[in-house]
Amino acid sequence: MKILVAVDGSAHALNAVRFVTEHAGWYRDKPAIELVFVHAPLPHLPRMGMVVSNEQVQRYYKEEGDKALAGARRLLDAASLQYTEHILIGPVAESIVQHANTAACAQIVLATRGMGAAANLLLGSVATRVLHLAAVPVTLVR
Repeated sequence: MKILVAVDGSAHALNAVRFVTEHAGWYRDKPAIELVFVHAPLPHLPRMGMVVSNEQVQRYYKEEGDKALAGARRLLDAASLQYTEHILIGPVAESIVQHANTAACAQIVLATRGMGAAANLLLGSVATRVLHLAAVPVTLVR
């Protein structure tokens, strides 16, 4: 079984990883983890290429992704869970769901900051968007 765990480097995201590590025993076989960090694309500004090269932008994405994935890696390594990590660039919720589909994941696990229904109406929420887009079960962890 493959589980996509989406992280953003926050303490909330580490709670989602802890949830997966603590409940890995629920499955007959240890689940394989697709560990995903999604970075929203940087804006394309006129003449930006004259100042910042594509290689610099890609290095920035990799560095930010590595920082965001570091805590999750430590938790998954300590739990001896197999994982493959991915740094994706794009709209966050859509990229999470698309990767879950492409990787044939049976479940998506991600954190929610628990802002509540009123805040979600005003601000929107990646977790709410993933719930609406996903064709597989989504587990939200506070």
